[in-house]
Amino acid sequence: MSAATAYSASQMRRDGDELVVRHAELVKRIAYHLAGRLPASVEVDDLIQAGMIGLLEAAANFTADRGASFETYAGIRIRGAMIDALRQLDWTPRSVHRKARDAALAMRAIELAQGREARDSEVAEHMGISLEDYHRVVQDASSSHISSLDDMPSAGEVADRLSDPLRETQDGAFRTALAQAIAELPERERLIMSLYYDDELNLKEIGAVLNVTESRVCQLHGQAMVRLRARLADWRDLRA
Repeated sequence: MSAATAYSASQMRRDGDELVVRHAELVKRIAYHLAGRLPASVEVDDLIQAGMIGLLEAAANFTADRGASFETYAGIRIRGAMIDALRQLDWTPRSVHRKARDAALAMRAIELAQGREARDSEVAEHMGISLEDYHRVVQDASSSHISSLDDMPSAGEVADRLSDPLRETQDGAFRTALAQAIAELPERERLIMSLYYDDELNLKEIGAVLNVTESRVCQLHGQAMVRLRARLADWRDLRA
């Protein structure tokens, strides 16, 4: 190895180390934000450990010609690494995913047939379960974040999209469709999504704003997620 090559490699390592040190706080911020939306059994320290691995990979693989800042690229890698770790833990029973899919299919069938929003009592009847059981299904859906974990690509797949113009265009179209679907949610469900994702309030705080129990907020959030899953079913098929 020539002296120039050795110097270049050493400089790259120093640059990478500096990026890791400078963005370590980003790992903690993402970990605590994600942990606030997950069951209490998920340890923040586990998320941070996974996120640090994602940050190290980001520092090693980042190139400025990707068209995104390092913080944007690293944030995707960090969050993706945490979600990959959660997948490996397999903390959500398969039955939760299956019941949420069944609820989405029932909701889609009702809305296509009636041309209006499906009521929770109608979805429960279509599924052949009690209203109480349906509320339990959507509450479980909210707690486990089915849409964000079950359907999310791996960390590498997400990060690689930054350099893939076709996938970027497809994802842009999907985000537009998602925004439209959220805008068409029932008013209370739309408000909960806004408070939860835009204002980053937790379920208890949203309950205080709406003057309802935390359990009810969880049900409504889960129902909103199921409704979005139903309305974006065609996109799910296209992106599979």
